[in-house]
Amino acid sequence: QALPSLKQLQRSGIDPARIVFEITELGGASARLPGVVERYREAGARIAIDDFGAGYSQLDRVLALQPDILKLDMRLFQQAARGGPSSEVVKALAQMAEKTGCWIIAEGVETEAELDFALECGARYVQGYLFAKPEEAFFSSHAFVKRFAQLRDHYVQQKLAERARLMTLRQQLGELMNSFKAWIEDGAQPDQLPQPHATPWLLRIFQCDRHGTQLTANLEWREHAWHSDARYVGHNWSWRPYFYQLLAEGWEERRLILSSTYRDATTNQYCLTAGQFIDNGKRLLLIDIDAAGF
Repeated sequence: QALPSLKQLQRSGIDPARIVFEITELGGASARLPGVVERYREAGARIAIDDFGAGYSQLDRVLALQPDILKLDMRLFQQAARGGPSSEVVKALAQMAEKTGCWIIAEGVETEAELDFALECGARYVQGYLFAKPEEAFFSSHAFVKRFAQLRDHYVQQKLAERARLMTLRQQLGELMNSFKAWIEDGAQPDQLPQPHATPWLLRIFQCDRHGTQLTANLEWREHAWHSDARYVGHNWSWRPYFYQLLAEGWEERRLILSSTYRDATTNQYCLTAGQFIDNGKRLLLIDIDAAGF
């Protein structure tokens, strides 16, 4: 049978290419839904999944329907914008959407911080009270251009400031790495360890062979003193993303490589790891950093 909604479009003379059919939460999977979606597509319309990340809007639906648009669940999005584990989950969902060719819509954007988070997630569109409450009449297509331009520029300045902090961090890491390399080359005497009082974000240093096996105890910097932890000697870390990033990017030039932020499975902290080859490429010197300040 012809779908009533498509019949309605034909009667009204509206081009289906201007229409997005939104799939709301359903109580379980519908075997007929993929066929209905395909008919909308054949007519030239696009498909959105609403409230993605909540209720029955699960990943299997995305794989089955291959929507054009994913609308993030408002409660999940607003919680994620405040930080914490849900923030990483929503970013991962957004990355997944990007890889499958979906556009992201962030709903419930009510503060500048929530807009910043939406942009961080790569949202193509945003909607919420930050701009206006719903009105019966349509807004002008240019109604929010000036306001959004101001907010966007503020976001870009924030990202530039983050980049500047990262550049400063890289410089400090380079100096710190050189001091530890000199200490190792001088015999690695415990009583001669550098005292990194100017780098409160330092968590630990350790050495691995070039295959990822830890050779030395962790030297942990806490409460303004060094502490040794030998539990991880012999463990192999070659599977960790920062390690194969080092092998891929740091081997030829022997330069310092800084990983992306990740959550450490042992301490549950968000960390970055800096590493550099030493001893003519036979070993790796690694520095773990508390990412909370960055």
